Amino acid sequence: GMLQPRDTPSRERRELSGLWSFRADLSPGRDAGFAQRWYRQPLRQVAGSGAGAAHPRARAALFPLRAGLRGLHFFLPLSLPSSFPAFFPSRAGGAAAVRPTWVNGVQVVEHEGGHLPFEADISRVVQASPGALCRITLALNNTLSPHTLPPGSIQYMADKSRYPKNYFVQNTKFDFFNYAGIHRPVVLYTTPAAYIDDITVTTTSSDTLAMVQYQVSVVGSTASSLSLSLRDREGKVVAAGDGSVGELKVLNPNLWWPYLMHENPGYLYSLEVKVPREAVAVPHPCKYSRPAGQSLEQPGLVESVPAHGRGWNGMDFKIRGKGLDWALIVKDFNLLRWLGANSFRTSHYPYAEEIMDLCDAYGIAVIDESPGVGIKLPESFGNRSLQHHLAVMEELVRRDKNRPSVVMWSVANEPASELPPAAHYFKTVIAHTKALDPSRPVTFVTDANYALDHGAPYVDVICVNSYFSWYHDPGHLEVIPLQLTAQFENWYKTYHKPIIQSEYGADSVPGLHTDPPMMFSEEYQQAMLREYHAVLDKKRKEYVIGELIWNFADFMTNQGTTRVLGNKKGIFTRQRQPKAAAFVLRDRYWKIANESSCLPPVITSHSLFL
Repeated sequence: GMLQPRDTPSRERRELSGLWSFRADLSPGRDAGFAQRWYRQPLRQVAGSGAGAAHPRARAALFPLRAGLRGLHFFLPLSLPSSFPAFFPSRAGGAAAVRPTWVNGVQVVEHEGGHLPFEADISRVVQASPGALCRITLALNNTLSPHTLPPGSIQYMADKSRYPKNYFVQNTKFDFFNYAGIHRPVVLYTTPAAYIDDITVTTTSSDTLAMVQYQVSVVGSTASSLSLSLRDREGKVVAAGDGSVGELKVLNPNLWWPYLMHENPGYLYSLEVKVPREAVAVPHPCKYSRPAGQSLEQPGLVESVPAHGRGWNGMDFKIRGKGLDWALIVKDFNLLRWLGANSFRTSHYPYAEEIMDLCDAYGIAVIDESPGVGIKLPESFGNRSLQHHLAVMEELVRRDKNRPSVVMWSVANEPASELPPAAHYFKTVIAHTKALDPSRPVTFVTDANYALDHGAPYVDVICVNSYFSWYHDPGHLEVIPLQLTAQFENWYKTYHKPIIQSEYGADSVPGLHTDPPMMFSEEYQQAMLREYHAVLDKKRKEYVIGELIWNFADFMTNQGTTRVLGNKKGIFTRQRQPKAAAFVLRDRYWKIANESSCLPPVITSHSLFL
């Protein structure tokens, strides 16, 4: 199991955020750290000069295997969680593509891929040196290959008249900055000898009755008694049971509703599980269930929650990059609620558990996406890539399976699904994900032609990205009604599945104004959104069940001739200041909320008091 570490009467959690020592391996083969066994000593003692700070409680270190670092200090302090400094272009994730992890020079775990948590029992290593400080060392391999998620390739530049010796670049097929680092907290936690390892909970609910099915895994004992109690928000026990597998009945439950769909959105119960010397409580909802015989094709039904999903996709921030930043998270959620949004997609990788906690509590519906972005090369559809993708989906479902906010799994974004191997690849990944969690729809986000997409037959919901008048017919806003209408009608005619417009938008440079609207002006971004909305308003009455703007805020990308300090499609700047398009979205989202809500109409203003 992978229960989120929390402080309880039986568990102690200690977060190891702060200053860690960092040393880049710039050897020709990027293997000096292994050959010289840097993990056997503090990094500041490794051959070479430099000074840095160690973690105040546990001496911590990490070294990345990377390309392209020249003229930089080999050793420096690094604040975690955060991305490495912006001049270190590499892999994004929770801990970017970790190779081994050592404690006091002893390897304790190895994990492939970033973005998702992994752990190891270090009890014996720590107990071998009682009273001594422990040194944690991680090696981060930030190279993307055709078989990683996200994939990439290394290109060596052989022309010595143009490039230095052994010069190479990392190529990718996605449009965001390839940050690297440890983006989530590193946590040390304790458990009793016999402890609760995993909890799986599913619910079927109506207005008058909720049935809560549970399964609990206990490690360290086969004879432990086990009891459960379900408490409401006020702490009152509303159901109780015993045994590791069973069902609880809740009369007249408070259902979990998305934001602005109920006067009390995001209602959570607490499921308390007890064994001798161990007690764990996990938040749990009673979610509305789709009536028998009612399919997902009915507009507004996604994972049993009747809603028109309206929201955004997100990215990064200055200084910390993709590192967990509580001040930024609170700001973003305040902006989300100011907009009247009720959903977002974790583009293009799983977000931190702390963010998901707030989605559960605030009633924000989430399309939970894997890091399967940029799957474009034919070799990325082979068995090696497939097996890794299946393992990633297992980790993602294991982490987020109990979350009420997760309404759908997305296995990829904009793959080359027009390639013939994509049929077997996505049939397998989607079937595997549905076997792991039969209760939720599974999709991937496509930008392929409806007639050529080999993966679309296997999804439950069609999620389509399009940028008419931007990447297609740039500058011609007048083509949007015809092209967008044809897009929706062709997809629905072919598959008869609900559709989400999962990306649409235009770049705008803050403060750039033109009349008539010209590309990159704030007026053009506004005009493009309004053209899309006119079509969406017609189709959301039929089979379009959601719309997600690209993007919530401006974000960094690789340098290129089409990018000026990143992607400018945000309705907010990278500093979270609103562009004119933010008010267009806000007016629209609140209008939809007032149309569909059982609450009294809400009078809103444009002031940002956040």
